[in-house]
Amino acid sequence: MTRVVEARHYLTGLKHSLELQPGTEYHAGPLEWRLAAWNPAHNANSNSASCWIAPALVDVQINGYGGVDLQSDSIDLSRLLKLCAALHRDGCGFFFPTLITDEWPRMMRRLAFLKRLREEHPFTRGMIGGWHLEGPFLSDRPGFHGAHNPRFMQDPTPAHIEAVKAITGHDPVLITLAPERPGAVEFTRLAVSEGFIVCLGHTDASIEQLRECVQAGATAVTHLGNAVPQNLHRHDNVLWRILDTEGLSASLIPDGVHLPDPVLRSIWRIKGSDRLFFTTDAMAGAGAPPGRHRIGHLEVEVGSDRIVREPGSSNFAGSALEPAKGVQLAAEALKLPWQETWRAFSEAPLRILNKSPARTAKPLANPRCCLIPLAQPFTPSGIETILMEASTSPF
Repeated sequence: MTRVVEARHYLTGLKHSLELQPGTEYHAGPLEWRLAAWNPAHNANSNSASCWIAPALVDVQINGYGGVDLQSDSIDLSRLLKLCAALHRDGCGFFFPTLITDEWPRMMRRLAFLKRLREEHPFTRGMIGGWHLEGPFLSDRPGFHGAHNPRFMQDPTPAHIEAVKAITGHDPVLITLAPERPGAVEFTRLAVSEGFIVCLGHTDASIEQLRECVQAGATAVTHLGNAVPQNLHRHDNVLWRILDTEGLSASLIPDGVHLPDPVLRSIWRIKGSDRLFFTTDAMAGAGAPPGRHRIGHLEVEVGSDRIVREPGSSNFAGSALEPAKGVQLAAEALKLPWQETWRAFSEAPLRILNKSPARTAKPLANPRCCLIPLAQPFTPSGIETILMEASTSPF
């Protein structure tokens, strides 16, 4: 059964007629429709459009979602399908599973296992666009290591690149590291030459160390404004150094908690929208009810305020932010139309990461789009995520 939907392009407002055909019905989720054709509407000036059409949201930092922890050694295909279906429901059509700091052999076993699981089902193959290793090449200093276990931190070496490459093959890989770790610059240069995307984070690097990593091919900063101590020198601190480093983009967590609204607005003005993109840094409690959840060995608590904390501590440990909710919160905080913050959560991540020298030969591409109700103001409900092919993409 073919569906015909009239929708407006989320940025231009131009109306188009969409032909949707049934795709695949996955046992972990609903039927996924496929965009088969995209044509200008005959009555382009009428008000008959029923929705907006926009590229699906992209998140390159998913530690878990929908009650599923990607750091778990007991994850199976049904759990991975459940996670993908929950993200799909919440407007995300393309993501990077993120493994956080642990013993290196354990991280590699998890990466290899997730890679094998992904290949077992067409839905997981289409949703998982690459891999993100957030650690263990991070600062082990208090405050800067965040919720990562400093005991497992180590310096990056070429052998680490070889191990990851042997598992991931030609898949996109993003590695977050701290530039001050010995060997970080050489590692960045080699990783980029092997096709990896290198981002900087959990760091107290000097301005010189930041610049050297950027010159070696580092692209962006992971969740700028977080993974720093509560108390910093008011002038000489890593936040100012990052903002002063030319050529360095950044991801931001727009949940109103990791970055209070005035901070988010200030970074947006200083860096500019062309250098910023959004992420959730979601853990298992995102897209799931409040309560106790795990990130690997760490038990955390998601309160009724949707803030993720280590029990008995004020420290954040990932977020419980749903991607589409992040669009809404960012629009409210930045006082922008939702379309602008949607773009920062969909087109911007791929545009910025594709600037990495590692992706020039094979750029990342979004395989899905979303149909969004016309209701104003924007709310993160009623969004339908559908499959599209490069030949039918309107973006």
